Order: sequence, then C-alpha cells, then structure tokens
Amino acid sequence: MKNRITTLFNIEYPLIQAGMIWCSGWELASAVSNAGGLGIIGSGSMYPAVFEEHILKCKAATNKPFGVNLPMLYPDIEKHIETIIKHKVPIVFTSAGNPKTWTALLKSHGIIVVHVVSSVKFALKAQEAGVDAIVAEGFEAGGHNGRDETTTMCLIPMVAKEITIPLIAAGGIGTGEGMLAAMILGADGVQIGSRFVTATESSAHENFKKEVINSKEGDTQLTFKELTPVRLMKNHFYSQVEKAYAEGANAEELKTLLGRGRAKKGMFEGDIVEGELEIGQIAGLIDEIIPAKAIVDEIITSYRKALNEQKTEKYTF
Repeated sequence: MKNRITTLFNIEYPLIQAGMIWCSGWELASAVSNAGGLGIIGSGSMYPAVFEEHILKCKAATNKPFGVNLPMLYPDIEKHIETIIKHKVPIVFTSAGNPKTWTALLKSHGIIVVHVVSSVKFALKAQEAGVDAIVAEGFEAGGHNGRDETTTMCLIPMVAKEITIPLIAAGGIGTGEGMLAAMILGADGVQIGSRFVTATESSAHENFKKEVINSKEGDTQLTFKELTPVRLMKNHFYSQVEKAYAEGANAEELKTLLGRGRAKKGMFEGDIVEGELEIGQIAGLIDEIIPAKAIVDEIITSYRKALNEQKTEKYTF
C-alpha cells in the first residue's frame, strides 16, 4: 500500500496507532510498528525520565519507524523536546496547542512533524506552520476532543478540500471498512486509538479493557466543554458530572469535581467507578482483547475485502 503517508513515514500500511495517555507505551508502539503500521508513544502521562526509558525500550524492540505524541500543554515539554532530539525520534505528533511553537525546531533536526486538529481553521494554521501532515479528528474520538462536535465523515472532506499536505483521519475508526470510508472521503491514512486500548500490549488496566469490550452504543459522552472537551465512558464518576451540570455547576466547580489524576486512576490503575475512562464511540464495536499485530492484520484484511467489494454489483445502481 504505497501512498503519501506510507512514503512519508516509511511504513507498510497507512495506519497510525494514536498516542493515548496511560494506554500507549513502548510495548504497544513497537508492536504496531513491527506489524506494519506506525506505533506512537503517548508522552503526555510520562515524567521526563520515564519518557526517555520508553523511547529507549521502543528502539530496542523495533527497527521500524515509530513516533511520539506530544501534547503542547505538557508542563515539562522542554525536557520532552530535548529527549526527542537527543534520541533522534523520527516522527512527532503534536496536539493541544499552537503548532508554530516547536515545528521549526523539530524539523531542523530532521524530525517529521504531524499536528492534530479538529477543524478546517486549525488545519490551515497547522499547514501554515510548516507541519508535514495533519490528523483531522472527528468528535467521535475518545479522550480530548474539539468543541464543535464535527463528525469525522463531515470533517475529513472539508479539510481535504482546503489543504495540500497529507491528511490522516481520526475519530470513530476501528475497522477496515471505516478505514476505507475515511480514505474515500479524502484521507491518505487513518489514526486509530480506541481499538488499540484493548490490545494485549496496551498499558491500560485490565479492568478498563474489560469495560471497553463490554460497552455498547451510547455508553460514551462528550463532556467538560467548559474546561477541555473529553469523551468519557458513562460510569459513577460520569454520573457525578451529569448531576453537577443539572445543578448548574460553573467551570470552577467542574474543575474541582474533576480533580487531579482521575484519568490515571481510571485507565491505568483500573478504578472503573471513580476514574475517568476516556474512550471513543467505536468502543461499542470492540469485543475482544487481542495482540496489536492481530488488530492491524484484521483491519488491513477487512480493508482489502471492502475495497474489493466496491467493484461488485453490491454498489452498482
């Protein structure tokens, strides 16, 4: 599968594993890269020393390209940048901030830079900042999200129409059929997060993985738009959030309710009652815990099958 994304990243398939905090360490990233996709280390939950350890272990576990997701809001971002440059990480996905801040520096060290956006406006700003590719993420996605609630099916063709650099679709994609649909709409590749949460190599807690595979349609909700929009699984903590909204809570009260470390408590430590469980709408289609390679193989196989079926009478009117 040769296209602009496989060529840019030097990978076999235009399939990127999202850099999810608490879920995507070196084991998952290296497994996805070894399977032919692009594995990403989620650095947003890592102290600088831990982050460096994950990079070194990932380099030892794969000779294929891998990347790092770098949230701009990370408090010690300068140290992460130093580590990335020091260890010559080939690809960086930036998110949650202004792409102009670090793009030029990273590119001066030969690093490919990709920025995650949720709108046409920010896609154009990222392209202007000089990034090499863009991830356009619809609001179906898990974790932190855009405020406009633009779906992937609407967002991808709108962004594709306006930019000239490679485009990666994200949000609500977890199957080969979904991958094909995104590429027909104008994407050059896809970024998949939630599907890899339940990979054997994911650092997500087993309790969280089981909640995901037992979930169904309607079990997630986008909330906290007054703070930073995030899609959560509906558990006891989410019920508290819903109650706070019903009682007219302001942003400060919501911030107090959220507190600190709730995402770690839920996704990494396995507190499925009081923890923050970030997952996408596609969770309703995920029903097993299997190795990352099996996930990649299944997606690519079903992608090729769906592509083949396009040529049949099923789609002829």
